Amino acid sequence: MKPDSRVQAILRALKKAYPRATCALHFSTPFQLLVATILAAQCTDKRVNRVTPALFKKYPTVAGFARASPTELERNIRSTGFYRQKAKWIKETAQALLSRFKARVPKTMEEMLTLSGVARKTANVVLGTAYGIASGIVVDTHVIRLSERMGLSKEKDPVKIEQDLVAWVPQRDWIWFGHALTTHGRQVCIARTPRCPTCPVRRWCPFPAKTMP
Repeated sequence: MKPDSRVQAILRALKKAYPRATCALHFSTPFQLLVATILAAQCTDKRVNRVTPALFKKYPTVAGFARASPTELERNIRSTGFYRQKAKWIKETAQALLSRFKARVPKTMEEMLTLSGVARKTANVVLGTAYGIASGIVVDTHVIRLSERMGLSKEKDPVKIEQDLVAWVPQRDWIWFGHALTTHGRQVCIARTPRCPTCPVRRWCPFPAKTMP
């Protein structure tokens, strides 16, 4: 099977298995999603979803986060890890949105990347999930692992992995694909003991042949 045919087979299998894959973070506004995605760095979505209800109730607006006491904000997000850096990013981002974007989360990758704590992964999550803008493919730890295992990319750098993936995947599927791989990575192709026998893409994946008889 040619590489492009194999990738298309993988896409079809993933669509059948995860037709409605989407972001697992809870939010009501693009800004809330931006905050949640910043908090999700080196933290599980489940943990973030336990923290954000009280956080968004305490700080219901962009201005509220911009005015927040750093100490209090750190205390509120402490359980997500790296809380001092995350609090700094969130506060600076809120201030930037107020001063440069009329308190609205921008809708372009270029503008998103000017915000504190926002790299391509975070920008892709927000643009795709909140606005439906397919600016690229979300590359998180699951996508990095699965891209290598499935033979979709030999790169280690997330930006280069994304470049490989967007070359394989039609743009209409970019938003869904990143979330589908993440879901697959959480449920089946887990890091230590992947469930290859029950994997819907095993037939087209080179990884089981390396690990199983």
